[in-house]
Amino acid sequence: MKQLRKLFGTDGIRGVANQEPMTPETVLRLGRAAGTYFQTTGDRRHKVVIGKDTRLSGYMFETALASGLCSMGVDVLLVGPMPTPGIAFLTRSLRADAGVAISASHNPFQDNGIKFFGPDGFKLPDSAEAQIEELMFGNELDGLQAAAESIGKAFRIDDAGGRYSAFLKNVVPDEIDFSGFKIVVDCAHGAAHRIAPAVFAELGAEVLAIGDRPDGTNINEGVGALHLAKLREHVLAESACAGIALDGDADRVLMVDERGQEVDGDRILAILALALQEKGELAHSTVVATVMSNLGFEVAMREAGITLLRAPVGDRYVVERMRKGGFVLGGEQSGHVVCLQHSTTGDGMLTALSVLSIMKVSGKGLSQLARVFTTYPQTLINMPVREKRSLGEIASVASAISKAEAELGERGRVLVRYSGTEALARVMVEGEGPEDVENHARHIADAIHKALG
Repeated sequence: MKQLRKLFGTDGIRGVANQEPMTPETVLRLGRAAGTYFQTTGDRRHKVVIGKDTRLSGYMFETALASGLCSMGVDVLLVGPMPTPGIAFLTRSLRADAGVAISASHNPFQDNGIKFFGPDGFKLPDSAEAQIEELMFGNELDGLQAAAESIGKAFRIDDAGGRYSAFLKNVVPDEIDFSGFKIVVDCAHGAAHRIAPAVFAELGAEVLAIGDRPDGTNINEGVGALHLAKLREHVLAESACAGIALDGDADRVLMVDERGQEVDGDRILAILALALQEKGELAHSTVVATVMSNLGFEVAMREAGITLLRAPVGDRYVVERMRKGGFVLGGEQSGHVVCLQHSTTGDGMLTALSVLSIMKVSGKGLSQLARVFTTYPQTLINMPVREKRSLGEIASVASAISKAEAELGERGRVLVRYSGTEALARVMVEGEGPEDVENHARHIADAIHKALG
């Protein structure tokens, strides 16, 4: 274990299974550190919920993490394969001190990851993760362990899936059912492979499930939110009214309308925002998205009297902005949608249930609802750089950016930033004219190349 390695990224710890940091030895120590961090004052027993997706390596990490926690006197509640939002829900429902999702989300099966939730069901802030890292890499743990009579116990929670399913169904108003709806649900061979088809069927829909046969190695393989071709094919072949594509841990969703067209996170957010605004339930008439959301979405919201605020890329930053401002709806173009009136994190099934409810009440098809805005042309160029100097201090780059912003005005947008993980400058330009967008993006990229290439 490399002590200088930073474990936590923007969404927990993630890496290739059986390679650092995702080794059983490191995860065992992580469990010990987390057990120390989450134990609060008082003499009650402390407990942590652990769930996972369907990856082969999940068994290994579940055992290692549970062992580390139990060694520190913490009880473990094992819920087995469970969507990440379900783990967040169960952490609150079972009044646990923390929840842990063992998952690499949309990544291939070789990867795995670990993300923590606090007792309130929200992802841990950076400061908490830093303290856990400090415990892992310091010497404090070496002198800490529970006495033999205080070692924690591990319990299997057999009705965890039923608890989460009941919560999801209660989100749909009693007067609404989905009878007459034929839908295709792609479970990505992931954590929702049992729960998702059952929930939609129990609410009255005729359900065709695909991606519902995990074998430990096929999670996200050609299916799910990153691969819509099979879903589109089944929607058209079955004359379904909608297709629902979850990812491996079901915290995000993309949809396909009855014509086979993709409905991305921006359009889903727009559909939900307008429905909440109409009912007077969109707090402060505001929705939170990220810097990557399409400008057409922002323009449509503005014309509807709704403010769109932008956060950095990452659903945790969207949630932080929502909580700070008292907003109830936010998300990402990639399909992470957070409805804080119901959940503390992105929930693909909850989001899809909300969209289907709007379809039922309005009598409109998904394609009609999704025409809520016109997507603005967008060009994205990744330009290799030898160093990451402040772009605003490079006169030629600053001039190219200013020129693009002036000519595009309020009907265009320029975003230039460095990659957080690669030696790249990312240039994104949006506007009404595809040729203008392309020219501005190329001009800025050329300026960066001459200065930093």
